Amino acid sequence: MRKLDVIGVVMDWAGQAPTLLLREQDGPRQLSIWVGHGEARAILTALEGQVPPRPLTHDLLAELLTELGHTSSLEGRLTDCTDGVFNAELHVDGHVIAARPSDLVALAVRNGMPLTCTDELLAQVGITEEPVPEDDVEKFREFLDNVNADDFEA
Repeated sequence: MRKLDVIGVVMDWAGQAPTLLLREQDGPRQLSIWVGHGEARAILTALEGQVPPRPLTHDLLAELLTELGHTSSLEGRLTDCTDGVFNAELHVDGHVIAARPSDLVALAVRNGMPLTCTDELLAQVGITEEPVPEDDVEKFREFLDNVNADDFEA
């Protein structure tokens, strides 16, 4: 199993859908998962450290697991992707519960639960970031330093 870090949630402007970004620890591959607007909001509020006046569903679940003493035995696993739909499991004290990846991430950003996925899943749908050559970065910085609005007139 590969450990994953939560990069964040971005908007896919073409389809107007929130996209969850996860990156493998100690590796170049990322997973990009479309999520619902409510799930994106639940993840983003926790990432930003916002505390709602009353607990949301993921806050309640995180608190329940903590109160019942299940914090050290938790793991969220992304298991597979079929026809563009990701499947996942919540592992708690030897029990395996089917879950949506977005719910596992919303829980993980609240309680530090580790997120993992299989090597096969990363090989199947992982996206490898291509490093940008430093020359290209410098050329782009130079362009930004010297560009003005008149350059874009027809």
